[in-house]
Amino acid sequence: MNTADLYFGEVVHKRKRPRKHRLRYRVFSILVDIDQLDKISSRSRLFSYNKWNLFSIFDRDFGTKNLKKGEMGHWVRNLLKKAGQEEEPHQIKLLCYPRVLGYVFNPLSVYFCYAESGKLLSIVYEVHNTFGERHTYVIEVKGSFDSIIRQTEEKKFYVSPFIEMNCQYKFRVQPPGELVRIVMRVEDSEGLLMAASFKARKRPFNDLSLAKAFIYFPLMTMKVIIGIHWEALRLYLKNIPYIKFTPTSKVKLSDKSK
Repeated sequence: MNTADLYFGEVVHKRKRPRKHRLRYRVFSILVDIDQLDKISSRSRLFSYNKWNLFSIFDRDFGTKNLKKGEMGHWVRNLLKKAGQEEEPHQIKLLCYPRVLGYVFNPLSVYFCYAESGKLLSIVYEVHNTFGERHTYVIEVKGSFDSIIRQTEEKKFYVSPFIEMNCQYKFRVQPPGELVRIVMRVEDSEGLLMAASFKARKRPFNDLSLAKAFIYFPLMTMKVIIGIHWEALRLYLKNIPYIKFTPTSKVKLSDKSK
């Protein structure tokens, strides 16, 4: 398996209720073997690991905020053990936005956990909200599947002030290859509320492709956080009910509507 790739594509959100709302943004992501970040960094002038560069990844941007260098792989493997998954992954690939000129906000980072045979064992979805909180959903890949993996999980983490807690996520994932596609359907008691998708095509991970990414998607990570607040304003102006932020530590499972 490769240790790093780039993916150029787009993010699309479609909301159905109580008002229709749609957004579409061109983005790029990187896919990196988290156990090989030092080697990946050493081969590039434009990408660094735990050091400032045009593009970079810092351990503290993922997992617990006090992760030290080289601990990301241990953190993910420990998550899998706590979830009761017996087989330890041989390779873990992280699909995310990198820091661009030192800044990043990742609404969703995805860890693909592979056995030595290349079989996909588990997927870890790491969600960040704009209040500085993080939450992970660890889901084992069970049974046989064609090109699409289907997974379901109850919502347990406050993300958007326009989506209640009492929802379910339905993931549809085409694992990274020449293409990668991640679809997250948000459903409530009335059915589909919103669908968010990321679809992208692979590019080689080298300095030429990184330079093109900077030109094609200038200051992308800054635009991500600006776009989140701009779309929130649009939703507010459409009179979509606003749900007050409640820290995850204070959310009770018996009172998910908060």
